[in-house]
Amino acid sequence: MNTIFFIGQIIGILPISAILLFALAKLVSRRRLSHVEDGYGYAVLITGCDSGFGHQLAQCLDHKGFVVFAGCLSPEGAGAQSLARQSSSNLKILKLDVTSDEDVQQAKKMVQDNLPEKGLWAVVNNAGISDWAEIEWSTIEDFRNMVDINLFGCIRTSIAFLPLVRAAKGRMVYVSSIFAFFNCLNMGAYSVSKRGLEAFADCLRVEMASFGVKVSIIQPGNFGRATNILRMKSAFDIWEKLDDERKQTFNHQYIELANEYFMSTCKSGFKDANLVINAMLHAVMSAQPKYRYLLVSAMDRFFFQLFPFLPTVLTDAVFSLSSMYAKRKEMLYVK
Repeated sequence: MNTIFFIGQIIGILPISAILLFALAKLVSRRRLSHVEDGYGYAVLITGCDSGFGHQLAQCLDHKGFVVFAGCLSPEGAGAQSLARQSSSNLKILKLDVTSDEDVQQAKKMVQDNLPEKGLWAVVNNAGISDWAEIEWSTIEDFRNMVDINLFGCIRTSIAFLPLVRAAKGRMVYVSSIFAFFNCLNMGAYSVSKRGLEAFADCLRVEMASFGVKVSIIQPGNFGRATNILRMKSAFDIWEKLDDERKQTFNHQYIELANEYFMSTCKSGFKDANLVINAMLHAVMSAQPKYRYLLVSAMDRFFFQLFPFLPTVLTDAVFSLSSMYAKRKEMLYVK
């Protein structure tokens, strides 16, 4: 009986001990946390600064004293030139096509040659594209182009610059999307690229913890109006890409309806990018950056936080509530 009682005590103590050890580990790790009060002496590399989130973040970090290496696809373009005019001499425009090994290596050399004394504090992997289409409206080239920019572009840039960030015990930040976990009609290629990106960032976070490097993922919701990432196209553009077999399945009226629905949905999103920019600043500068920043409206937050944990039968059933899905089913194969 005494032996059983003793074992019971040990079993009861174990959970409490585990909690105390976890709390102690968190306390110790907090003492080792590093952050920056301002950017003086530090550098940050941002990809995709021609427009959108990257453009605005580059300006903000420049104002906070960082040496900003602003990667632009078109350094001579209007976006890059306006960024240069509105910023201090600490902001440097780089030609950076994230799909090009040569561009990435040249950018790395320029960063190394112009690093301030405290080194490269952060890389913000922001460059990306978005497009919409049902999977059967897409080609393998559509998927390849999306993945090459949104996923492999981030991987290529990360591998090149990680040694510099590791030396500074800094930050790696990745711009993903709610579509990394929220699967819906018309976003197949985009979801594939962003889900892969998050898998990469999650694996990297575990590896970089040993070096004191923090990895954060930004998950914006509907910010189409706040950026120019959305590709504008007409129902005619989609229809012309389809072969005869698919034209018999997806009639022209349905494609027009889908186009109108998608465009109206995008126009209902956030008007400005402040929520995303503030999250990026927190990921770069805070002593305790979050692993993920879910950036949706207050009304949508509970749903999107819950969605990844729901059974598949429920997540799929959510879409049956949409009038668009009901209309789609009625219109397929209709001539």
